[in-house]
Amino acid sequence: MNHAKASASSSEGALSREQILAAAEDVFRRFGPAKTTVVDIARLLGMSHGSVYRHFESKAALRNAVIEVWLQRYADSLIVITSQPGSARERLRAWLETLRSMKIEKFKKETELFATYHDLVKDSEPVVANYRSQLAAQVETILHSGIASGEFAIRDPRAKANAILDATTRFHHPWHAADWQKRNVDEAFQGVWELVLGDILVRPTAPPG
Repeated sequence: MNHAKASASSSEGALSREQILAAAEDVFRRFGPAKTTVVDIARLLGMSHGSVYRHFESKAALRNAVIEVWLQRYADSLIVITSQPGSARERLRAWLETLRSMKIEKFKKETELFATYHDLVKDSEPVVANYRSQLAAQVETILHSGIASGEFAIRDPRAKANAILDATTRFHHPWHAADWQKRNVDEAFQGVWELVLGDILVRPTAPPG
């Protein structure tokens, strides 16, 4: 066997799924999802496109894996908040604020990547659905702790967790990124937070008579 080919084959075999995903993220950022090909990603890695297909069966599969990595970073950062000390009310506010601030920071600092992320996400429904389920489960965990501590009065924590995500969509979904630069966005968030809180807090019992 030709030594050069053997070395190339060995090098390609050593490349991990994570290295391919990192390269794909870079290429998606540079050229955009529509123009990026598996050959572009393979070229950046110095490998054949066939080697990429040994890890991912198609460009769509690779694209979905990149999106999964991106979204999982958010989910992993947020889950830490669910077990932090403090009241459930404080944790829920911190969780929503953190989700919002992570998206805004990404939008401001990496505008091109965020636009790429937006373009990819809209074509990756199963991956996005799984991510949203993770977020809803985290909110539900906080709600359960609030019920246990006597802070929240909620009949169906799972349904309420999904409702809270729906109510705050404007502040964390990429489709609404343009709104994040408006002057009144903080006031709008505060208004939605007060509505959410008013719906879930245990109301003090009025004294008799």
